[in-house]
Order: sequence, then structure tokens, then C-alpha cells
Amino acid sequence: MYDYKISILFYLQKSKKNKRNKCSVICRLTYNKKRKQFSTGISLEEIDWDAKKQVSKDNQINDQLEIISSEIKSVFLKLKISQTPFTVNDIYKEFKGETKSNEYGVIEYYNLELAKKKKLIDIELNQATWNKFLYISNHLKEFVKWKYDKSDVLLNNLTMNFLSEFEFFLKTEKKHQQITVNKATQRFKSVIRAAVGEQIIDKNPFYAHKPKKVRKKVIYLNQEELGLLEHKKITQVRLDAVRDCFVFCCYTGLAYKEMASLKKEHLIKGFDNLLWIQMTRKKTDKTISVPVLAKALKIIQKYSDVDEEYVLPIISNQRFNSYLKEVAAIVGVNKNLTHHMARKTFASTVLLYNDVPMEIVSELLGHSSIRVTESHYGKIVQNKVSEHILKLSEKLKEK
Repeated sequence: MYDYKISILFYLQKSKKNKRNKCSVICRLTYNKKRKQFSTGISLEEIDWDAKKQVSKDNQINDQLEIISSEIKSVFLKLKISQTPFTVNDIYKEFKGETKSNEYGVIEYYNLELAKKKKLIDIELNQATWNKFLYISNHLKEFVKWKYDKSDVLLNNLTMNFLSEFEFFLKTEKKHQQITVNKATQRFKSVIRAAVGEQIIDKNPFYAHKPKKVRKKVIYLNQEELGLLEHKKITQVRLDAVRDCFVFCCYTGLAYKEMASLKKEHLIKGFDNLLWIQMTRKKTDKTISVPVLAKALKIIQKYSDVDEEYVLPIISNQRFNSYLKEVAAIVGVNKNLTHHMARKTFASTVLLYNDVPMEIVSELLGHSSIRVTESHYGKIVQNKVSEHILKLSEKLKEK
């Protein structure tokens, strides 16, 4: 039920004074038991304010307050005549000439949040993360045009069906895989939650939404395949360099960005007198410390004189993965080699299959939490346990 009554109160904010020892005159709106306070932009000394009558001793200032009060009442009357639900925030926003909450468009509000996030680049998020939010903005524009033949739809009218149809659009029109769709909806829902937090909308229309589970098999090189890659003689310099970089990451777990930006200053002699890689992982902004194993050290030494600053040859991500296809063919590895497979090989063949505990694997990979590691590599641990149990079974049979 809506009680179409509004209270307008002016008072002096005595707790805060400016350099001239003056206090701000605050306007407090009360509607439906909800309050909204804002500064009128008028400042007075305490002695010039009659708190009991809520007026100034200066008639010119009283005239200004009366104008503010009249404008608020006019806005309130306009909203009342519209016969659509509104809040005390809507009264204030209409008075200030801002958009009424339930009149924000989905794309309009998303872009406002996008602009806020842009100011946080290099503070709370990186450029690559912001770009991902930008892609969703573009997809939303295309979706709304495709589905509704409009440039925007009201944020207040969102239902679960909107998100379901958006997922359908991403799969069928954009040909996105489920994992990519899940990432897109996750980011979109974070913006909608922000709208709820700002009281732009009353409730989250996607509260009950659950992304479809993606069971992606971890593809990595086994010990035999890794051995073939390490020992095969490759005469072409560019392919040999790519092979070396890939093997290096198989023994360090570095992602492409960390590998490409690995500098000699990141090689630190640790407390154990061994060489360690210490740097910040760009994706999670988490500091990673990885011991340099003997095979990785050998590759570092091979390229020690190539560049004064960087540890390894610098190759673009696109070329790197393209060259890896040629390397796979030469070596005889029948798998679609990508740089990311080196990271998975490090976690699986180098660490987990050598009984390194999951929490240490998570730390060495620079994951944001151990749950991320478990979700990716839990099955490999199960396989390792199964191997031990089978060996144990055989031993017990012999007794």
C-alpha cells in the first residue's frame, strides 16, 4: 500500500562546519516511512537559524527554501498523478533532474556501471577484465535488438526469461560454448546485483538462476609425451624456441602473460639457496613464487645471453599457439597443443602425479583459492589414488 503523503523538513547540520564556521542546511524528505536527505547548498551560522520554526532569520534564504519545497511538492504531485509506484529516491531524482529508478534501461544502466568500472582500471581491475564487461555490453545491445527490436528495455521489467533468452542468443547467434556463456551471465548478473544494491530495482530478477555445469576434461601431456617434446631435435630456430618456452612452462606452470613478461629481476635466490620465480599473476593479481626446477633452469641458461632484460624469447600468443601445431607434428604428439596445456601439464604430470599436495599445487599455480584447483584437477587426484589402490591390491594378493 502506498500512502501518498510527503514530509519536507529543513534543519541545520551542526556537526559539520565549513571554514567560515557555517553549517549546511539539509532537506529531509520522508515518504512511505523512508527518508532521503540532501544538502540544499545553503550555509548559515547557527545563530541565524531558528530550529523550532525551521526557518532562517534571513528572509532571502527563507525564499530559497520555499522554492526548493515548492519544486519538491510539484515533483511529488507529478509522480502521484502518474499512478505508478515510486520511492522517496525517485522523488529526489526527479527533483534533481535525474532518471526515475524504474525508468532506467538495461543497457543504459549497464553502461553507467561500465563507466564506473573504467575508472577502476589499474586500481581494482585490469584492462583485460574491463574489456570483458565491454563485450557483454555489445552483446546486450545486439540481443535486445534481435529479441525485442528495440534499442533498450526497462530494467524494472526484467524477468528470469530475459536471462534465459540471452543465454540462448549467445549460444545460437554468437556460437559461444557453455563455459563462455556462464562467464557472460556471471558478469551481467553482477551489474544487476549492483542495481539492487543501489535500490534502482526492488529485487534481483535472476536470484534463482543457476548456470549450467560444464564438465571440461583437463587435457595435458603425460610423461611419455613430455619426454618426446623435451628430447626431440628441432632444427628450425623459431620452432625450437617455442618448444623450449612450452617445456619451460611445463615445469613452472606460468601462464602465457607471465611467461612473456618474465624478466631476470623476477629470478630470486630463495631462503633455500635455490632459484625461484617471484612475480604477480596478472589474472588474479596474486603474488606467485615458483621454484625453478632443473629442466627449467637449463632453458633459462640456454637463453641467458639473448636478451638483457627478459628471460625467454618474446613471441606473440597467436604465433606461439600456431607454431605449437608445427612442433606437435614434428615431435609426434597427437594432441592439440596450446600454451595453456603446459600449465595443465605442470599441475598434473609434474606435480600431482609426483604426489605434491593439492594446496601446494594451488599455491604454485597462483589460483585465487584451492577450490579453483580442486574443480580443475580433482579428477586427476582420483586417478592417482586409484593407481595407488591397484598397486596395493596387487601387493596384498602376493601375501
